[in-house]
Amino acid sequence: MTEIVLGASLVILYLALLAWHSPRGGKLTRAEIDHYIPILENFPLPLEELKAIVSRIRTWAEIDDGKPVYMFNLVRFFPELRTFPGAPEFKGTPEEANAYYEKSITWLWVSHAAYPIFSGTTQAKNLINMEPERQWGELAIARHRNQRTFLKLLAHPDYAPMEPYKFIALEIDLVPVSDGMVIPDLRWVVGAAFAFIFLLAGWLHAAWPH
Repeated sequence: MTEIVLGASLVILYLALLAWHSPRGGKLTRAEIDHYIPILENFPLPLEELKAIVSRIRTWAEIDDGKPVYMFNLVRFFPELRTFPGAPEFKGTPEEANAYYEKSITWLWVSHAAYPIFSGTTQAKNLINMEPERQWGELAIARHRNQRTFLKLLAHPDYAPMEPYKFIALEIDLVPVSDGMVIPDLRWVVGAAFAFIFLLAGWLHAAWPH
């Protein structure tokens, strides 16, 4: 009886994970895009930067395929915090301002099925550098359930007040990438496969004893 309850509980938890993780709703509609874009236009960011960002997001949203999307974040921290009209006052380093931003939106990420799958700092300057003035300090990749939940995240009323903490701290190239092949760490894959084989062998031995 205990095994049945445990098994049922695990199945329910897994189904909940699937519901949280899987894309749904299909492609963004024109009405949805027209709903979200005006919200983004009110972000407290420098006007020209904001116009460019919103224009690119609209163009990207209009070609939505309804599938998961991976965001490549190429980051370079400013030597010191920059200011602009509407920028928050923050006493600390650019790295600390960005850390505050990330901590403040963690629950928003989780509630919108977004999570990082890789992050790291650069070891050296670009080895093949087509634009010498571009030097990045960090790279991160985040998975989003689909474009709809990404826009919902940006349009959430608790998100806009936090976004400027990132923009006073760093410049960023944010590149959306289509859902494709994602290979987990091979140590986890092989370890899980070995564990499955071991458990399967034990179950077969118990089910059909010699």
